[in-house]
Order: sequence, then structure tokens, then C-alpha cells
Amino acid sequence: MIKDLQQKILDETKKRGVCVLAHSYMSEEICEIAEYVGDSYALASAAKKVKCPTVVVCGVRFMAETVKMLSPEKRVVLANPLAACPMAEQFSREDIVEVKKRYPDYAVVAYINTTAEVKTVADVCVTSSSAVKICRAMPEKNLLFIPDINLGTYVASQVPEKNFKFLSGGCPTHARFEKSHAEEAKRAHPNALLLVHPECRPEVCELADYIGSTSGIMDFATESDAKEFIIGTENSIVQHLQTKFADKKFYPLSRDFFCHNMRVTTLRDVYDAVTGEGGEEIVLDGKTIADGVKCIERMIKLGG
Repeated sequence: MIKDLQQKILDETKKRGVCVLAHSYMSEEICEIAEYVGDSYALASAAKKVKCPTVVVCGVRFMAETVKMLSPEKRVVLANPLAACPMAEQFSREDIVEVKKRYPDYAVVAYINTTAEVKTVADVCVTSSSAVKICRAMPEKNLLFIPDINLGTYVASQVPEKNFKFLSGGCPTHARFEKSHAEEAKRAHPNALLLVHPECRPEVCELADYIGSTSGIMDFATESDAKEFIIGTENSIVQHLQTKFADKKFYPLSRDFFCHNMRVTTLRDVYDAVTGEGGEEIVLDGKTIADGVKCIERMIKLGG
């Protein structure tokens, strides 16, 4: 049974000195046994605080890389080596170097959903929850926002005093949902508030009652007096909220709102990674860590 495997994982983490970190998009059974659950930056921050020498990341590769960059002394293991983020891998370091040559007077703002290599040529890193604050606080007037054009467009609408340029990148899961999907969901649930992630298309965001990060969506639903919500991000969040609040109703924006890259990680993968029988250790060279962490440190300075 699931609970038996969960208990085995908990026993092994204690015996071996391993900490399990799970992104919010992981399945409920994985989140239940993780020591920390949150967005990609929250997991990296949590890893710095734990005393365990080994950290197992249940998420995608760029998240494990970020953990390694902030905790280079720890052994960092990605639970499933196949777990990747298409958005993070849309552009290489060389791609961004060439773009910077075309726009030398633009500072590069890299979404945290980028590879460690791309972060080495970024001026600052941002999360979906901190992007507006950080872009507004930057002394630079001209900003090249990479890689998500939808998140960048949303940030630009909130920071009109800056000049933005974008690349044609983004999250394929969030980007495939159109205005018609939001309209259909609102017709089906007329009393529900629509909460969407800014990685969604602008025309979807225009119909939203709240736009925010994954943690922001969950916090809004927690604090709101409303009783019904349409969730415009990965459907695992619907499951987590349904489990947490029996007195509220949560509906997916679409039944197809799944990230198969996140869902590739199973509870057995976690067990194998914890016991050393599976997973992949993340190895980054010292220069990549030193160069890449600079944009994260600036993010912390500007955004907290």
C-alpha cells in the first residue's frame, strides 16, 4: 500500500540522514512524506537550512541545480533523472550570449526556471512571486526578460516605467490554455473565483480574479472567504487544496492541465533515491556555481 512505502521512505531518511524536498506540483503522496514542500526557490532556501548532508529533490532538473548552487557542500540528488523542464531548456547559455550582443544596453532578467548555465550570464534571477518587485527595484531601465514571454508580459504590464524585450519562450503546459478554456470553466462554475498563474496567456489572465505564483494561489484560496475556486495552474494544486479544505470546492481550469515532466517522479523513485538505488546526483563545477549564484544573490538583495 502507498502508506507502507511512505513509511519506508520516512524510516530510510532518518537512518541515512537524507532530507526530501518536494515541489508543490508533486503528487499528494510525495508531498506528504517531504520535509519541505514549496516552489523552486523555497526548496533551495530550505536546503540551505537543513543539516542533512544529502538532499533528494522531487521536482525537475533546474530545481535540483538551484539547490546545488545554493548548497554546494551538500550531495543533491534529483529523484527521477528524466524530470526536466522544457521552458528551462528552451535556450542555452550560448543563445543568451548572442542575444546580449544584439541588446548590449539591456540587463538580463532570468526567471528561476532556467538552467544553471543560463543563470551564469544573467544579471538577476526572479521568481513568479518576486518578478514585479525586483524589476521595479532594478536601477536598469532596459530589461531583457527570459525565457517566459507570458510571465514577462504580465510583469511589464505592472512595471510600465521600464522597457522590456522578450524571447519566444515559456511554459508549454500553461501556454496551451486559451481564453475559451477559462470562459468554459467560468460558465461551468459561475460562483467560483478564477485564480491563474502568470505563465498563462494574457487573454486568460485578463479573465482572472487573482494572478499569482503557485504559493500565491494557495495563499489566496486559504485566506479568501469565497467557497469555490477555479485553479489555473497544474492540477496537483487542485488536489492539494481539496485535501486541505473540506469546506471549499476547487475545480481545474482544464482536465488537461498536467505537467507530465513533474508527474514522471513516483513514490518509488523517491524511495530509490533515498536508499541510493536510483536518482541522479547533480554535479556542477565551481565556476558555474560561482557565476550562476550571483544573479540569485542579487535577487535576494532586491526582492528579499
